[in-house]
Amino acid sequence: MTDITVLNAKFETSGKLSTNVALTSEDINVPVVHQVVKATLAGRRQGNACTKNRSQVRGGGAKPFKQKGTGRARQGTSRSPLMVGGGTVFGPTPRSYDQKLNKKVAAKAIQSVLADKLQAGKLTVVDTIESNGKTKELYSLLTSKGLLPALIVTDKKDSLALRAAKNLQYGKGLAAEGFSVYEAVKFENLVIEKAALEAILGKLG
Repeated sequence: MTDITVLNAKFETSGKLSTNVALTSEDINVPVVHQVVKATLAGRRQGNACTKNRSQVRGGGAKPFKQKGTGRARQGTSRSPLMVGGGTVFGPTPRSYDQKLNKKVAAKAIQSVLADKLQAGKLTVVDTIESNGKTKELYSLLTSKGLLPALIVTDKKDSLALRAAKNLQYGKGLAAEGFSVYEAVKFENLVIEKAALEAILGKLG
């Protein structure tokens, strides 16, 4: 059982959130977090690099020069990898860089990140993040509380707080359903709505 302090919209203590998910220092698994971060970055790669092999290069049907008498090595096509303008040997072709992640590994990474933020005092749970959609006001609020740089996680993806967070220089906004271990590691502070945290913890069992 872990108790997490919950703040109201004015960032004043309003209660506690109890969870059965262990968030102690012993639950921080750095290698698992590293694995998930690497998989996330690998999945963002486009993998569009492409070269042509000798069969894909246009032309080269005629023998480039006679078989004997030139002093050069014999060639049957100008599209050989040995010739200038020829094909590429073992060059890159379009591919996917996606890495397979087991569900338990992904869940453990989320638990580890939440535990790390909690133990470091960098996890701020708020009943609701009130915003009018203006970046300036959200920036002033977070700056006054010393919460920047921060990853802001809301319960709903159409939240005004997410709109306000779009232009934050040292922050980013995400909905609970799109919570990212990589983004959580990237930013020092994690500011999350209570309902969003409950949704994330609910997936961890």
